[in-house]
Amino acid sequence: MDRNFIRSLQLPFLLLDLLLLNTIFLFTKHYITDSSQDDVFSNRIFYWLIINTTWLAASWIGQIYSYERLGTFHRYFKGTYRAYFAWTFLTLVGTFLLREILPLSRVFAYSTIIIFAGALLVARLFYLAIHTWVRAKGGLRRRVLILGYNKVAEKLATYLESEELSVRIEGFVDDLRKPTNHAKYKIFPGIKDTLEIARQQGVTEIYSTIMPENNSAVYGMMQQADKDLIRFRIVPDFSYFINRPVHVDYLFELPILSVRKEPLQEVLNRLNKRAFDVVVSLGVTILILSWLVPLLGIIIYLQSPGPVFFVQKRSGLDNQPFNCFKFRSMTVNKESDSKQATKNDARVTRIGRFMRKTSLDEFPQFLNVLFGQMSIVGPRPHMLKHTIEYASMEDQYMIRQFLKPGITGWAQVNGYRGEITELRHIQKRVEYDLWYLENWSLSLDLKIMFLTVYNVFKGEENAY
Repeated sequence: MDRNFIRSLQLPFLLLDLLLLNTIFLFTKHYITDSSQDDVFSNRIFYWLIINTTWLAASWIGQIYSYERLGTFHRYFKGTYRAYFAWTFLTLVGTFLLREILPLSRVFAYSTIIIFAGALLVARLFYLAIHTWVRAKGGLRRRVLILGYNKVAEKLATYLESEELSVRIEGFVDDLRKPTNHAKYKIFPGIKDTLEIARQQGVTEIYSTIMPENNSAVYGMMQQADKDLIRFRIVPDFSYFINRPVHVDYLFELPILSVRKEPLQEVLNRLNKRAFDVVVSLGVTILILSWLVPLLGIIIYLQSPGPVFFVQKRSGLDNQPFNCFKFRSMTVNKESDSKQATKNDARVTRIGRFMRKTSLDEFPQFLNVLFGQMSIVGPRPHMLKHTIEYASMEDQYMIRQFLKPGITGWAQVNGYRGEITELRHIQKRVEYDLWYLENWSLSLDLKIMFLTVYNVFKGEENAY
């Protein structure tokens, strides 16, 4: 589907969902009464604010109206119901915590939640109808011919048919020495006859996976295609010298290739992330650490005499070492800078076991965030000794040092935290950390923070 058309659906579908939610609220408010409450109207208005705010938060964190979600029905549907379950959880938790000042009929609250699930299903079926209509409408049809039959051409055909609703692939054109029977689309013989084939098939676009340098006839095709009002596009294959996806940027008219995109290389993104870090960590320092430090400090000292904080050199941005702060969760020992915490580790104190299970021991790192040494979200920092070891085990390990280390990270919320006992553990952490580096956004940071809190309440097997 045309990208601009998909983006034009983002706001209407957000408004449609909000309209459905508020219509359901008004319906249940009208038909479900509760005479036992003195101030039902104001309570339900407050509930109205909760359900709208939490839906906006859940849909924003889940990015269900993004281009990537709206591009295909199954991604949109899957993202919607992930957001719905998050919304349900937030709504129920909010009403439970405020039950003393917000008494509500359970039937009223549950009815709103259940009916909204059905309404979302109807809205997604409506989206599917639009999706099908665009595919079927002849006026929006783009007829594509792919020049060359190879792995890149097959991949291109798959991507076009899955991402672009208005595309119809007419086939491939190639000079095959041996006929093939497993191609999904027809293979027309004769590269020199490409434009004639395009005219016969009513093609509007030609994608060439054959470079002009490899076949000089492509230059002539490009010029003639313009005269025939056929759009001609070239799909370069970088796999000859880079066996992985590449990111293309431009410095004026010069194309610049890099093996990854890094959103945090942009100054504005770095400023936004830093401002977010400062605001959140300052709030945590004032509202939580101000009383948590003396409270836990007394308990830590009574159970195991020694310093309240555990300060350790760890690898930071650009592999520069910094002093990482934690609440001390172990007895004072000589192995703290070389040996990881293990399951049922005898060094861990009773309060330390609780702090590690709930991640309370990491809270002093909000001070590291304020000092600019860490971010709230990023790759977890490792001991200097372990950084050297892991870098020798995994070739891409050091790439994660392009980012500030974080209190929590994408690898951690996906289950990769705690003790590293085999190569696969560090490989998966690096994989998730590099995905975060290439896909950073403030909404992703918020999502990771939400999942971190959720995992603490749910309980994590590797938190010890």
